[in-house]
Amino acid sequence: MADERILVVEDEEGMREFLKILLGKERYEVVAADCGEKAIERFKEENFHVVITDIKMPGMNGMEVLTAIRQMDPSVPVILMTGHASMDTAIEAVNKGAFAYLLKQARNDEIKQLVRKAIEMRSLRNENRRLKQEIKKNQIKRPIIGKSERIRQVFALVDKVADTDSTILIFGESGTGKELVAREIHHRSDRVKGPFVSINCGALPEALLESELFGHVRGSFTGAVRDKDGMFTVAKGGTFFLDEVGETTPAIQVKLLRVLQEREVIPVGATKAIKVDVRLIAATNSDLENAVETGRFRADLFYRLNVIPIHLPPLRQRKDDIPLLVEHFLKGHGGTADKPVKTLSAEAFDTLMRYDWPGNVRELENALERGVILQEGRVITAEDLPERLRRSRTQSRGSVVSTSNLTLEELEKEYLLKVLDETGWHKKRAASILGINASTLYRKLQRYRCDKADGQDNFDRQLVESAKSD
Repeated sequence: MADERILVVEDEEGMREFLKILLGKERYEVVAADCGEKAIERFKEENFHVVITDIKMPGMNGMEVLTAIRQMDPSVPVILMTGHASMDTAIEAVNKGAFAYLLKQARNDEIKQLVRKAIEMRSLRNENRRLKQEIKKNQIKRPIIGKSERIRQVFALVDKVADTDSTILIFGESGTGKELVAREIHHRSDRVKGPFVSINCGALPEALLESELFGHVRGSFTGAVRDKDGMFTVAKGGTFFLDEVGETTPAIQVKLLRVLQEREVIPVGATKAIKVDVRLIAATNSDLENAVETGRFRADLFYRLNVIPIHLPPLRQRKDDIPLLVEHFLKGHGGTADKPVKTLSAEAFDTLMRYDWPGNVRELENALERGVILQEGRVITAEDLPERLRRSRTQSRGSVVSTSNLTLEELEKEYLLKVLDETGWHKKRAASILGINASTLYRKLQRYRCDKADGQDNFDRQLVESAKSD
């Protein structure tokens, strides 16, 4: 049985049974009521996707049913039926919000098609409402914290480029705040009244990503039961943030290039292009120049994206900002009249300052959240922090394996293996600690050709090097 439920309101028994049989064959669940009053009671207690009501009935008539339904749930389409067409009645029905005006003498195919259209329209309304809520939620501004020289340089560049419409490419390791910078640019731009829409290219498989980005038409693939706007269309007049653009496939890269060159998209299964009005901000945590050299990323797309590059420094290069970040996150994770904001012990603060933060600001926030939860008192101690931070502090008193000569990708590989070792190669748990999707972690492991043996070899090598330095 289909999920769609239809409420039929009709005082004539023959018409009620006819609609129940006709729509029941279409695999809808049909509930019938012989008067408006009973229909409203059923509507209050149950969920319906469409209401079909006769206009002329004893007691509560169809127009009154329409008004009551619209007041309770305006997303449910109401179809009014009549045995005698009247232009005045049709106009009144439309003005009151009816989905359609139907003659009882209509052919069976017309009735079935009208019901299908009503259900599709309700789905579109609900999806649009969800997208608007998501966009509104995404527009909540979060501050970028920092006063160090490196972060002030980023602020200065944001000031210069915000009121332009140029494409921006943000470089930075995972957890450095690339999306926060993109939001800041949006809020300072002329597009601030438009939506800020974001998508993580590394979190979706190619087929789904293509549909989410560019949209699709009904019937273009299994499950495409209706036309759907892509995110480029949803972001009309605003800013579209494309995170982890380096994870896109060659096929997706070709379509992205078209967006930048022609300012238009072609939905999956469509033949006509749709013009888009959006500012694109992309971000990556990988070395795109190296990806271009090795053929994993299109050179023409890279140069189109890299109009204005912004490089976000990792937290280990701006440790002067850690005190400000600590204060901000501790306030964000507590602080009421009954429970004042918690503080750090001197040893805990020293632990934070000695750690290199490969997971950057996101890792710092997670560590502090853990401390707030575990510590029942007011002062967070070093023991309340994750073990890897405490172990790093102990190692820093002696000798540590140097990472100063490692490239960004080598450093990322080292960190991936380190977290995997700590979690016993539990990939989902490791992905959670790293702040990335499990699918992204799998792709990175494939790119770096890592397996469990690599992790053990890496761990053993660090132990040997550390022993030599002693």
